[in-house]
This record gives sequence, structure tokens and C-alpha cells, in this order.
Amino acid sequence: MTPMEIELRTLTPLWTGGVDQVCDRLHETGLIGSLRWWYEALVRGLGGYACDPTSQDRCPDENGKRCAACELFGCTGWARKFRLRVLNRNGELIEKDIGAGQEIVLQFIDLRPISEEEKCLLSKAIWIAATYGALGGKTIFKPSDEASRKNALHHQDFGLVQFVSSDFHCTKTLDELKAYISSLEWRSCLHIYRDKDGVHDYSWVSLDKFWCVKNRYLARQSLQGSTFNVVLGKKQDKRVKQRQGKRVIRWSDLMENPSDKVSRWLAGRQQESKKVFSFSHPEGKRTFGFVKPGVVNFDDIKQRLKQAWTGFNPNNEFLTGEQILELLFSSEGGGNDV
Repeated sequence: MTPMEIELRTLTPLWTGGVDQVCDRLHETGLIGSLRWWYEALVRGLGGYACDPTSQDRCPDENGKRCAACELFGCTGWARKFRLRVLNRNGELIEKDIGAGQEIVLQFIDLRPISEEEKCLLSKAIWIAATYGALGGKTIFKPSDEASRKNALHHQDFGLVQFVSSDFHCTKTLDELKAYISSLEWRSCLHIYRDKDGVHDYSWVSLDKFWCVKNRYLARQSLQGSTFNVVLGKKQDKRVKQRQGKRVIRWSDLMENPSDKVSRWLAGRQQESKKVFSFSHPEGKRTFGFVKPGVVNFDDIKQRLKQAWTGFNPNNEFLTGEQILELLFSSEGGGNDV
């Protein structure tokens, strides 16, 4: 079987893993984990079910069924269907870390038969990540406009890529893919994922709850102001500190309104999945995130972005996942090429 190949151009370094804050080499597993995350978001956005592979409710279920994501990426007792090789344009295997400005080819080699529907979903998930999101690790870093801080590692952009081409052309329609992932063949029950801290529903990591604004980013401008904190609902002034018990906390780590459920969810806590991501690279400038029905909706996000950005017009600049899905399957959006 001929491998599927997708060519990308990196705008920033691609972080795939490492120790001591150093990406020492290319870790394929780190890249595969990111690809799976976007694949799961697409599956959920199309009305299917994708489990959280890190939870106790991961696949297979008590009946041995797998979700559509585990079918391709693997789970306990079921190996991944493909082997990933990352090549340069000359077809040579890349083993070192991937920096900015590189042409790379993601080569997916079938280890067992992969359906056309799975290849369609995988290629389109990569297109979404390249066009509206980011790949790999360290994508939660926040930009800074402060001259003394903007070059610090934790303010750098990672994972921005451009979709160049694919040798695979999906012939499946949107309705056909929806029917595929909704098949009774897959595990479809909507579990609530549980962990040691309580109950967490990660169904919001879904393309139908996704939003993106291109050509704008959120950042800290000074010690007194941060557009990122405006959106998250955190206090602005970083100079002020407040004592909480034995700890001294920066004011900018505290909520403006602790009872505001929108801010509490957007800001989250440590070790929680982030809900807002932003990148300042000139060629890949973007801000994206997710909403959660019943807690945060698209209008809530638009209002906060209007407070953060001068002249922001959500009618022209704000894209939802539903609109992106339409582009995915239109020739105008390039959907016919992936």
C-alpha cells in the first residue's frame, strides 16, 4: 500500500518532547499525540465520539468496542494502524529537532488497512491544525510585547506550520464522514471522564465548539496590562502582589471576579487543558480556543475579544468550527486537496 504523504512548512520550531527545556531530537510520539488531539476534535465536531485516552474511561469499553479515534491511533489491546516517518524534501528521515523554515513531509505507512474515511479525517485534521491551530508541544505559551521578556522561552511561538500539499485526495462528502464516525461499529456512549480531582467532561475539545481569529494575537504589553488577561478575566497589574496564607501571589494570577463562571473556566487551573491559545509570529499570527455550552458561548468570547483588541469586528474576523467545516469541504477553502 502506498503511504499517504502530507507536506508542511514550519513557521516556528516544532516541539515534540525533550528534557530540561530542550527539544533534543524529533520525538515521533509527541507529534502523533498532537495529531490525535486534532483528530479527536474533528471526530467530535462531526458528531462522533472520541474517548480521552488518558482517562480511566478510555477504550476499549466493557464490550470491547473502540471509538473512531482509537481505531486509527490505537488503545489497549489494539495497535496503531500506521507508522509515522518525518522526512525532508529529499525523502531523508529527519531525526534532529525541527526548527523554523523547514519543509517536512509526514509519511503515514499502513501497518494494517486504513479506510479512506480514516485518511480523509486524518488529512483534514492536519489541515485544520496547520491553518487555524498548531502542532506539537509548548503551544500554551503566551506571547509578550515587553522588550525584556519577548525572547524568553515561555513567550516563544511553537508549532505553527503551513499546509503545503498532500498526495491524498479525499472523495468522501461531509455527510459520508458523519455517517462513518456515527456508525454503530464504534463505541458511541458519551462517557464523563473522571480523574482524581473529580468529574471532567472533555467533550468541549471539539471542532463544533472551536473558534479562531487570524492575524491577531493576545499578549502582555507591560507590567500593567495584558490583553490575554482581559480575555481570561484575570487582574491586569503584575506589580501588585497579594498574600494568601503562606503564599505571596501576583495580582495578575488572580481573577477580577472570582464568582464569574466564564472566567473561571477560561482561566482554568494548572494541569488542566487550556482553552485559549495565541501566537504572534508575523506569518502565522492567530488566536484560537474553545467554548463550553452552558458555561461559555461564542458571544462571550467575542465580547471579551472586543475588549482586548481595538477595532475588532467579530462579524468579519471571528470564525467558528462550523464555518471551518464548510471550508473543509469546499474548493474555495482548499478542502478538495486534503
